[in-house]
This record gives sequence, structure tokens and C-alpha cells, in this order.
Amino acid sequence: MSNASNQPSVEDFFGTVISTYTRAQAIEDGVLIDASVMAREIGFKFPVAVTAAVWADCVEWTEEDSAAQVHQDLSGRLYDVLFMAAFAIQSSCQSGDRMLYELYRVPRNGYSTAPVPVTLKLIVGPGDSGEPTMTILLPNED
Repeated sequence: MSNASNQPSVEDFFGTVISTYTRAQAIEDGVLIDASVMAREIGFKFPVAVTAAVWADCVEWTEEDSAAQVHQDLSGRLYDVLFMAAFAIQSSCQSGDRMLYELYRVPRNGYSTAPVPVTLKLIVGPGDSGEPTMTILLPNED
């Protein structure tokens, strides 16, 4: 027992921490992409990041993609991901720390020109210092 109230500490229960991986490290490594600047413009109060998989599937777009498929740009695609997340939050009757929402986006495959739906997951959780943060993921990511 390590505290004055004779309650076991987290370390007493789980043991010594072997390793940690912070949100800041995930952003630095490219596992998460910080979208907070645009998210604030849309109305988000907390930092928002998207996973590299969401970025590759729903945001990434080059001039070559526009020439081969349909004209779009990266900032417009990121705006769509964030705007639809905000809309899903505002229109939801559910509560909890996660939700699924749908987004229509043109797949980045070299030939598609029509948008198709993709389901994304929004999770609210603690940041590196316990502050609220939001992360947008594909449904199979956690």
C-alpha cells in the first residue's frame, strides 16, 4: 500500500509500467495526424487527430489523383471528414465516448469519380496529460 488512505495504487494492482506510447509520440511518428487547426475552425473545442489509415483512405489527394479521377484537394477532403464528424456529434441522441458516422468520399484508386460511403469511428479519450482529445479512426482500428 503506497498512499495514506490505505488504497492500493495502480502500480500495486497492475505492476510496474513496462512501456508507454504517448499521443504526442504517435503524432510525431505519423501514426496519428493532427487535424486540430482545421477542427477548431469547424467548432471543435478539443484537439482532433485522424489515424494514418483514415488519412490515406479519406484525406490524401494529389494533383495526379485529380488528373486521373476528379478534381479534389487535400484540405477539402479533410474538411469533409471533420465537418461530418461535427454533424454526427450534433445530430446524435446517443451518449458515450465513441460513435460511428458515415462519410461519402471518392476512393483514391486511380479511376473512381463518384463518391462512395465509408464508416468512420470517433473516439473521445484522454490526451497525454488527461485532457479530452478526439481521434477519428476506421471502424477496425482501436
